[in-house]
Amino acid sequence: MCGVSGFVHLRVHTEYSLVDGIVRVPELMAAVAAAGMPAVALTDQSNLFAMVKFYKEAQSAGVKPLIGVDAWIREAGERAPPSRIVFLCQNLMGYRHLTQLVTRTFLEGQQRGVPMLDRGWLSGDALRGLIVLSGGAEGDIGQAIVRGRDDEAARCLARWQSLCGDRFYLEVQRAGRAGDEAYSEAVMDLAQTHGVAALATNDVRFLTRGDFEAHEARVCIHEGALLADASRTRRYSEEQYLKSPAEMAELYADAPELLRNTVEVAKRCSLEIRLGASILPAYPVPEGSSTEAFLREESQRGLSARLAGAPALALNPDSAGVYQARLELELGVICAMGFAGYFLIVADFIRWARENGVPVGPGRGSGAGSLVAYVLCITDLDPIEHDLLFERFLNPERVSMPDFDVDFCNGWPRPGHRLCGGEVRPRPCLANHHLRHPGRQGGGARCGPGAGP
Repeated sequence: MCGVSGFVHLRVHTEYSLVDGIVRVPELMAAVAAAGMPAVALTDQSNLFAMVKFYKEAQSAGVKPLIGVDAWIREAGERAPPSRIVFLCQNLMGYRHLTQLVTRTFLEGQQRGVPMLDRGWLSGDALRGLIVLSGGAEGDIGQAIVRGRDDEAARCLARWQSLCGDRFYLEVQRAGRAGDEAYSEAVMDLAQTHGVAALATNDVRFLTRGDFEAHEARVCIHEGALLADASRTRRYSEEQYLKSPAEMAELYADAPELLRNTVEVAKRCSLEIRLGASILPAYPVPEGSSTEAFLREESQRGLSARLAGAPALALNPDSAGVYQARLELELGVICAMGFAGYFLIVADFIRWARENGVPVGPGRGSGAGSLVAYVLCITDLDPIEHDLLFERFLNPERVSMPDFDVDFCNGWPRPGHRLCGGEVRPRPCLANHHLRHPGRQGGGARCGPGAGP
């Protein structure tokens, strides 16, 4: 990696930061690749909205994607200003910890519309798999340095080291903003005194120097300020663009180790994300059984119940045999395609709805062609009686998620599911009354990635 470029940008806000970034992901990747940089980090403010697009574009451009977040930490005390911190995912464990922290900021940490971390949430276990950057002059260490509180800066550094060990880096920034030079000198002294690794970041907000005015317009829109107002606070400089490795080398000619450390951080990060795969929660089955075996048992039990409700069919061996053969055929396809848990999950929340007095439609669309769905009471339409084809719903020749159309009566609390500790549990929730693709997109209920609390 060093042979290609001696610097990697580890702090970049894209347009998905919403309040202070105008970098478009495709243009970012083109610029990074053209500059010969082997990797680049995504660190949008408080969110991971751009992650999938960033990851795909990076792979297409032959650039290593580094996934992270630029977060705010809410400090104790009413007058204490929040501080910044930057997280980068080393691996899948770190990614999961980061998504948990970000989710928690949106659910529990909202402060005047800004998602924030509580310092009490940050433990050694919660930060495993994450590389942490100090946040520059806006981090807790940086704020202490700016105030001339060297003892406080040392205490903050010791606290981060106790949580992260050698995964914590001090940030040096020379972006032409007021106070940058004094801060950079002080933080480099702190790093040398305490033997802590430091690195250079340019706190990128736009791609080229010429984009500065457009970026300022974005900031003014967010703040409700006038671009021409000479008295407004200016927190950014025209130097916060995506500088080339050569420009960074010139800027840090006196401290090349700060650039080398960015490459070392990029080497330490190796997050691989599976995209395009539908991931469903593990449906809890009795001990000693498997999801497929349990589905077969439930389906057989359901078929017996359906036939018992139609005595003419139950007493006719030929008719009962047709249903049994169709059931075995469908179960073979469902289990072979890995969708046994899907059917159990959908049956579970529909059962919950009916048991709790929520009117549920009889089923429609291609899902009505499944006998397994009928015997599990997902639908109330007999596909054999109505000559409905199972192959329109699920076909080994066309591998895709099954598509159940489920209607819940409008105005009622609708059943949802969430994944909690590896289990699927029902909860009332208000959502759209039309459900398609549990585990893939939102609706009356949602299962799979992102369906957690």
